[in-house]
Amino acid sequence: MITKKIFLSIAVLMSCTLVWGQKGYKPSAENLKAREMFQDDKFGIFIHWGIYSMLADGEWAMHNKNLHWQEYEKLASGFYPAKFNAAEWVSAIKVSGAKYITITTRHHDGFSMFATKHCDYNIVDATPFKRDIIKEIAQECEKQGIRLHLYYSHLDWRRADYYPLGRTGKGTGRTNHGKWEDYHTFMNNQLTELLTNYGKIGAIWFDGMWDKDIYPDGMTAKTWNLDEQYKLIHGLQSACLIGNNHHITPFAGEDIQIFERDLPGENKAGLSGQDISRLPLETCETMNGMWGYKITDQNYKSTKTLIQYLVKAAGKNANLLMNVGPEANGEIPAVAVQRLKEMGQWMQTYAPTIQGTRGGVVPPSHWGVTTQKGKTLYVHVLDLTDKALFLPYSGNKLIKAVEYKSKKAIKFIQDKDGILLKFPKTPESPDYVLELTFEKELPTR
Repeated sequence: MITKKIFLSIAVLMSCTLVWGQKGYKPSAENLKAREMFQDDKFGIFIHWGIYSMLADGEWAMHNKNLHWQEYEKLASGFYPAKFNAAEWVSAIKVSGAKYITITTRHHDGFSMFATKHCDYNIVDATPFKRDIIKEIAQECEKQGIRLHLYYSHLDWRRADYYPLGRTGKGTGRTNHGKWEDYHTFMNNQLTELLTNYGKIGAIWFDGMWDKDIYPDGMTAKTWNLDEQYKLIHGLQSACLIGNNHHITPFAGEDIQIFERDLPGENKAGLSGQDISRLPLETCETMNGMWGYKITDQNYKSTKTLIQYLVKAAGKNANLLMNVGPEANGEIPAVAVQRLKEMGQWMQTYAPTIQGTRGGVVPPSHWGVTTQKGKTLYVHVLDLTDKALFLPYSGNKLIKAVEYKSKKAIKFIQDKDGILLKFPKTPESPDYVLELTFEKELPTR
């Protein structure tokens, strides 16, 4: 993941819109169905894990500390996560109510967390652990009914054929320069392995294109040859969704749109200024401050904050991909496990008001958001000190309003301007959910 703000020039942004990704792309029926399932899921867990966890300084340690690649790669010879247990990982994630896992197969440091024939810098050949953790996670996901998505980095701080260099990883000691064509072939060979040897893959989650935004054509689909790469992916598994965390308007061939550290339409972190497309949306966020494990980062968000972020994402018609960074020994930090459990306790009651819904007809506001399904509107009151709430929605007769959990009736007044809801008490945190049933099916926003 990127750790600092990106400021793209107008020229670069304009150039991005002039080059197609997968030319003439028409998603298959299986792909369209997968998009619907993805939107229904609403909640996934991101896992950033690699040999960088041994340094306990985040996934960007190689770049941030200007570590020479020949020294950095020695970490692999000592990587032995003795406490890794795929069943325990997937179980802890399933308890949270999440429906899918997105895990790093190869991050910017270039180390592959799966068995690959196309380089020996991987967890099976370069470590004493010699186990394919992606294979074990894939098998456990299938067993427990969790969908598997795979993160793959377009950027590499180690390989000489990642050339010309971008704006990161310049202090890692690369003096030889290879051919970009070789690097592109290497990536496609690895993607072929991932989409052939690990069962059904829900999505490929790309990251790192932003590294070359220093060049006039660095952010074009042509430069990265996305046409060939996207065709390869959809050819191997037509239902596999493609998302690219490039922070710009999606290219043809991409099936989901990603927002980093921000909800769609917001840009507080400086990484999500792009327009919102009609594709399924996903926002990724950290549970604490970093993506990869950092021993000094114990500033975990509260359960209330995490729940409200999930609800806000759903209200903006987006999924939440919440990150955890496992430790070098193979354990998910205890605090993260506890947060997953607590989110799951909330989801046991309220999941139907999130999963399987779409953003509600009443737009997000300072007090909260709405989600909807058929004739039902779920009103999620997140921050309100009053005992009444006005919804500016008319043209559809409200039949019934109740508290979602207790099913107790809520008084309401409806007129041509909208609906006034009157509560028996001040809404409680983290989310006071109301269920409104209308006469006719609600229109999509």
